[in-house]
Amino acid sequence: MTKSGEHCEVAVIGCGAAGMAAAIRAAEHGARVTVFEKNEKAGKKLFISGKGRCNLTNACDTADFFDHVIHGKKFLYSAVYGFDAERVRLFFTERGCPLKTERGGRVFPVSDKSSDIIRTLTAEMERLGVNVRYGCSVKELLLTKERYAEAEASGKDGTPGNRVTGLRLSDGSSVACKSVIIATGGLSYPATGATGDGYVFAKTAGHAVTDCRPSLVPFETAEQWHRELQGLALKNVRLYSLRAGQKNRSLVASFDEQGELLFTHFGISGPLVLTASAKLGDALQGQAAMRAAKDRHSALPLKMAIDLKPALTQEELDQRLLRDFSAQPRRQFKNSLGELFPAKLLPVMARLAEAGMPPDSAGAEHAKEAEGDTKDSIRILPDTPAGELTRKQRLAFGALMKALPVTVTGTRGFSEAVITSGGVHLREINPSTMESKLCRGLFFAGEVLDCDALTGGFNLQIAWSTGVLAGVSAADICGET
Repeated sequence: MTKSGEHCEVAVIGCGAAGMAAAIRAAEHGARVTVFEKNEKAGKKLFISGKGRCNLTNACDTADFFDHVIHGKKFLYSAVYGFDAERVRLFFTERGCPLKTERGGRVFPVSDKSSDIIRTLTAEMERLGVNVRYGCSVKELLLTKERYAEAEASGKDGTPGNRVTGLRLSDGSSVACKSVIIATGGLSYPATGATGDGYVFAKTAGHAVTDCRPSLVPFETAEQWHRELQGLALKNVRLYSLRAGQKNRSLVASFDEQGELLFTHFGISGPLVLTASAKLGDALQGQAAMRAAKDRHSALPLKMAIDLKPALTQEELDQRLLRDFSAQPRRQFKNSLGELFPAKLLPVMARLAEAGMPPDSAGAEHAKEAEGDTKDSIRILPDTPAGELTRKQRLAFGALMKALPVTVTGTRGFSEAVITSGGVHLREINPSTMESKLCRGLFFAGEVLDCDALTGGFNLQIAWSTGVLAGVSAADICGET
């Protein structure tokens, strides 16, 4: 058990990706480092990342990296350029952990085991003499008031501010230190120990924390037939947002991308949906706020659509349908769709066609000729011979294929979110050092910051980069007189 009066030079709170990167770099710069981890082992969230394979970075050019950042792009320049993806790869390969690059630049260990990444990091900490205290929770920061030396050196009155002097642990004991790095993560995957402790520590030091929400998270939808398709994955489909009504227009961001989508028991998921959740996060948060305020008139659901055949124009798709239906004109409509959709989707599409999905909800922009048609004129009875379908029916069905409705009612919670969007406000952090502008000796790294990015290894790159920068900066303070 840690005794009162114990001390180190750099204290790191959290033994995840950012915390281990910070501890290693601080130790490399000669600091005596202690890591405090509430869990019984290191890297609990890292262990489950990438479905247990650990997509640790992305091999894209550093300049292109920032195109994948949702929040904190400019803030991250110094950190990412200081320790980019190439340096991450060198770190692991030079320490006996070979890597491979897959589709989209995603980098994984050759073994496909996240445990190899964690093992490499913990072995390096041990080699450098980093002291890791597992099962050890930090209760609070120990702070004192001081006048900043740089203000006095400039000839101005020193501005009173906090300085961190140590930590108090949950057992009541204290640890003295010269600098503290908060690398506690966010709120996503609470089963890994994410409880938002870092936000509490930040607030006690005077920091603002922006609203936090789940990101890279599945959508809950209103359509019941989505649930019938549970487990069905669709590759190379397009998901896009529809134009909203005027009163809700300011809330809806534009989204239009292709990729893989998965139907679930609550709605939709998959890489395409996770990306949409990040890019439409502000719109979804606005909706949630309106629902909380009971502003039903403005809190409209987010309308989106799935294009099942993004490679075909509406005209090309109609020609495809005409050929298929003409090839076997006596076959019933419900039995003539086998070449168009996966088996699980066939009965759903036939039923939607029978219901006469109106063109406005199925994307009228894809079937201008169907505008003004009534539901009865476009509905297709399942037993109708394919050769007897009218042009209006065919166009309406093509429009449905180009715009399957998705009514997003919300997102899943932090328990299913890959990352947390929001965190310690970046305006109060020095991007060149990761040090607090409000509290001398206090640093932040990783998901606790208001920085987040898309899937593909970009968020772990943020963790490595900010952790390394915080580590070297925290060690530099220890050498000051």
